[in-house]
Amino acid sequence: MKKLKIQDVAQYVEKNIGIFHEKRIQSLDDLKLIKVLKRKNPYLFKAKYVLTADQIVRGIVDAHISSNEETIFGDWLEGLAIFINGKVYDGRKSGITNIDLEFDNEETRYIVTIKSGPNWGNSSQIAKMSADFKTAKKTLRTSNSKMNIVAVNGCCYGRDNQADKGDYYKYCGQKFWEFISGETNLYTELIEPLGHKAKERNDDFMKSYSQMINKFTKEFTTDFCDNDGAIDWDKLVKLNSATIQPKTKK
Repeated sequence: MKKLKIQDVAQYVEKNIGIFHEKRIQSLDDLKLIKVLKRKNPYLFKAKYVLTADQIVRGIVDAHISSNEETIFGDWLEGLAIFINGKVYDGRKSGITNIDLEFDNEETRYIVTIKSGPNWGNSSQIAKMSADFKTAKKTLRTSNSKMNIVAVNGCCYGRDNQADKGDYYKYCGQKFWEFISGETNLYTELIEPLGHKAKERNDDFMKSYSQMINKFTKEFTTDFCDNDGAIDWDKLVKLNSATIQPKTKK
């Protein structure tokens, strides 16, 4: 075990945080209004008394951003966690399917699946993770039947007061970052580096966001509003649910 240098973490973040921001913008650039509308519940918009194209457009774009950013940043944090563990325990990205991190500490091999937060999956997804851990243990023991292997579900934020889940352990927030680094306060020390050029990066994102809102609002008004500017709910519902899709003006 080596002592973690927070400066190494800061340098990694400053070098790589741009990837997260670039993917945020790329996610917006790849978004298509018609495809998103087909996935949304038009009855909900009507039930909420939505009256303007802007309300609908902002609702679907903001929902997309919220969901997508969680995934993008979760993937980015996984890379950070592997980097940190590599500095301390010589950990590495695992070559075993669905295992994110693998490292040794005090004659124990740890296999880790990294998630963003503690409430990441339903019962079937959790059961699959448990099955993946069992498969990974069998794979590792083919070369060393006496190897002591511990499976861990690591969550980058949040809490779980019952770490022992039987087949694996679940460490969240402070416990997770301490587990992979040996540093009790790492979870708070990460905050400052993550803000590197955040304002400049967010300004670029807001420019793309505003352009997307304007573009989609124009498209929606053209295709799903009548000549008086009212939303054509029949056409919107048919786009979402009809066997034969209505034609748009583009």
